[in-house]
Amino acid sequence: MKFELDHIGVAVESLEKGKKFYEALGLGQMSVERVETEKVTVGMFDLANDSRIELLEPTEPDSPVGKFLKESRARHPSYLLKVSDIRATIKSLKASGVQMIHDEPKPGAHDRWIAFIHPKSTGGILIELSQPKGEQA
Repeated sequence: MKFELDHIGVAVESLEKGKKFYEALGLGQMSVERVETEKVTVGMFDLANDSRIELLEPTEPDSPVGKFLKESRARHPSYLLKVSDIRATIKSLKASGVQMIHDEPKPGAHDRWIAFIHPKSTGGILIELSQPKGEQA
């Protein structure tokens, strides 16, 4: 069996608020689709490797996503975004008002440069930026 990442789903209270950070990343326009069976509105950002980041806004408080938002306040998911120029990405994000934990790349696991974006800027999600060390950082 082989698995590939299709998308990362992020539960948000508001697509309008949630999309600001992803637009600051330069992910382009968010497409929107309503899924009545799940009582959500989904905002999708396409990534370069045929995967997506999906923002899920509940349309009803009793929807699965609505319940998740109420029950998971103390948990903060995290994920990693691979970038081609980590220094330029950090600079661009800071210029857009995004708060970084690291203002400079740090050595990370798997022979990579890393930098973390503060959850205050991402709606509570810890996001790690990563660039292979073989590529100039």
